[in-house]
Amino acid sequence: MRIARWTHDRAAGEGFVIGDGVVPFPRGLTVADVLAAGLAQLPGLAAEVEGDPAASAVPLADVELLAPLVPASVRDFVAFEEHVEGVTASIDGASHVVDEWYEYPTFYFTNPHSIIATGDEVRPPATERLDFELEVGAVIGGVAGSDGRDLSPAEAAGHVFGYTILNDWSARDIQGREMKVRLGPAKGKDFASTLGPWIVTVDEFAGLVDDDGFLPITMEVFVNGERIGYDLLSNMGWPFGDLIAYASRDSRVVPGDVLGSGTAGNGGCLAELWGRAGELTPPPLAAGDEVVMRVEGIGEIRNVVGSRGAVPEILPARRRPRARERA
Repeated sequence: MRIARWTHDRAAGEGFVIGDGVVPFPRGLTVADVLAAGLAQLPGLAAEVEGDPAASAVPLADVELLAPLVPASVRDFVAFEEHVEGVTASIDGASHVVDEWYEYPTFYFTNPHSIIATGDEVRPPATERLDFELEVGAVIGGVAGSDGRDLSPAEAAGHVFGYTILNDWSARDIQGREMKVRLGPAKGKDFASTLGPWIVTVDEFAGLVDDDGFLPITMEVFVNGERIGYDLLSNMGWPFGDLIAYASRDSRVVPGDVLGSGTAGNGGCLAELWGRAGELTPPPLAAGDEVVMRVEGIGEIRNVVGSRGAVPEILPARRRPRARERA
């Protein structure tokens, strides 16, 4: 099943994507309600819609898709070894993967308040190295009897409600400056992340998952119609169950959380290609560029890069005398 959020005739809707149309959930339920109830409750909701003669579909062509959920949080992992190899070369001049990468999956929290939808314009910060990042996001749903804490990998896999496409937009020059301070990334990332076009429930992929829990679906990214990168999601270093279990360790995952796979290898972002080429080829994204991402079994998202808006100036740090007492 596919679930989505949209606007139509200036009214918001949340519900199922059925064929080439959208149908609202029964009883005014929202995506957040459905995620909290969990995957087990979804067939009953679908049956309610099918049995309701007043539930008519609106063509997808007539609606504007919103991000498919308002995330409770967004954790973004770095789970593709090939991506790490390429990006380290763009930063350090030599490709390498530190030993610590192999020990545990690593993630950062990005901004759930800067989520945009397919079709939205991206407003980047002042950057000369704007980049995309091709990812899949696992969306967490409720599981009866579980508070989402200290999950085993098998338990964690059962908390995946479905999948969506994630574009983790990045300003690489800002990110690089921040990381030199041993903190972040922050403003190099939090201006925009695309989720969409909808959430596809995990049962749709059940026959594809291999014995180790990996999902071998194709991922592609295009810039202005040219395919820049492609990979299989199964080239992650850990399956999603392991990522979610680690996120839940000494903490919790809750319905509405999104956990990103990290950037695919083989051109899943420009920085990887810059590192391998030793130069900014292909060039950084610029205003007017269109980025399209396609993931097998999920769909497609597309965004056009816009111009930066005016923002207030922030002054550099002031050199203070470090006095310990008031003058």
